[in-house]
Amino acid sequence: MAAAAAAATAADRSAPAKETMEKKVELMKEIRAHEVAIAELENLHPSRGVYQKAGNIFFRKSVKSVVTTEQKQLDLAKARLSKLNQA
Repeated sequence: MAAAAAAATAADRSAPAKETMEKKVELMKEIRAHEVAIAELENLHPSRGVYQKAGNIFFRKSVKSVVTTEQKQLDLAKARLSKLNQA
């Protein structure tokens, strides 16, 4: 009975660790997606219009404004990842 209780306690401790690891993986994927988007946008001609999704609607914007938005989102994702790494 004591072994079962010890196993249950160990499983309870590993569950938060697993969730944290899953969050880190998702954040790394999000960071990579933003990096790819920025790289692709930087290869476009500055006068070209691009579409950015806001909610369920797409808005036509300049390449520069979308790169700025993507960079902000990248910085936020990196900050969340570093916060998770410190915890």
